[in-house]
Amino acid sequence: MSTRYQIYDKSGSYFLTFQVVEWVDVFTQKVYRDIIIDSFDFCRKNKGLQIWAYVIMSNHVHCIYERC
Repeated sequence: MSTRYQIYDKSGSYFLTFQVVEWVDVFTQKVYRDIIIDSFDFCRKNKGLQIWAYVIMSNHVHCIYERC
């Protein structure tokens, strides 16, 4: 795992972007969008993640979040 992009100060708000390997358009299918949404919901309920905004594009996701 890379140490270059790790978050060390866990008290701030962050803008995060992640993409699919080789930029494959997987999020055009509802089943894969639902996995992302369910994962965000799990982290919100169980991990103390406060999600301010997110957008799911066809092959990547942007979100603004804060860890409570």
